[in-house]
Amino acid sequence: MYAIEVENLVKKYGDFEAVKGISFKVNKGEIFAFLGPNGAGKTTTVHVLTTLLRLTSGKAIVAGHDVVKEPMEVRKKIGIVFQDPSLDRELTAYENMYIHGRIYGLTGNKLEEKIERLLKFVELWEFKDKPVKMFSGGMQRRLEIARSLLHEPEILFLDEPTIGLDPQTRAHIWDYIKAMKEEHNMTIFLTTHYMDEAEQLADRIAIIDHGKIIAEGTANELKKLVGNDVVYLKLEALEEVKCLKAEFIKGCKILSDGKVQLEVENAAEALPKLFTLVQHLGVKILEVTYHRPTLNDVFLHLTGREIREESGENAFKRMARMRMRR
Repeated sequence: MYAIEVENLVKKYGDFEAVKGISFKVNKGEIFAFLGPNGAGKTTTVHVLTTLLRLTSGKAIVAGHDVVKEPMEVRKKIGIVFQDPSLDRELTAYENMYIHGRIYGLTGNKLEEKIERLLKFVELWEFKDKPVKMFSGGMQRRLEIARSLLHEPEILFLDEPTIGLDPQTRAHIWDYIKAMKEEHNMTIFLTTHYMDEAEQLADRIAIIDHGKIIAEGTANELKKLVGNDVVYLKLEALEEVKCLKAEFIKGCKILSDGKVQLEVENAAEALPKLFTLVQHLGVKILEVTYHRPTLNDVFLHLTGREIREESGENAFKRMARMRMRR
């Protein structure tokens, strides 16, 4: 049984179709990423899967329960960190955790022990009695992650978990996400428009644009849609070599600057073989570089444009329109 099964999911706001018949499955214990620009349908999909929005048509099964027929059962099995802050800023970190735990029926020593363990996990225990309004954006995000884990969910939804954070804090959040998967074998559904985030964290990625899934697979599988890796070699006595030939070399060109351009399926695997090949030819390598296709290259290849963050003004207008349609 899959952690999440979605079949022909459609969500409309009046005449506007935000999600256009998408289908996908998420394996238990994996990190599955929805990668796409703002307005692609990522958050709408998360809201349907977490029972916050009712789908227009199609089917969605989360943790073995139908999101329409069994919403309360779904809610017991999931945790969620929303894109927008959802903490009570006037309360302390401990108070936010405590109230959330009581909502899920936790009490007494069990609740207190969980709060302490989780606040220590996200390195906020020493700040437990400080009001959240005094926390930085990164600290608030870490608290939201800790809070979402209180009832030990089977599936954790993270909607743009590092949006607006500085690179160092983003990397810190990534460490927590990886640790959650490793320690609890947790299924994590992640939405992001950051390509490096999807590549660093996700076991599998679905690229979504304009409400449709346009590609799905591992990061390496998606990159293969673009083409091979490219290796550039600067060789001593190039005139004696002309071009390199081997079974693993898919293409070879001599460039105008004198470098050799080689196409290979996997540069990391090909480099040792290239060193051995050149050594047998008795030629010295003076310089080596390589370029691997990026997920942005994939998005560009599939859509004709790059993933770009929507401006704050446009994002605000889009959210306002969606709220009005509800």
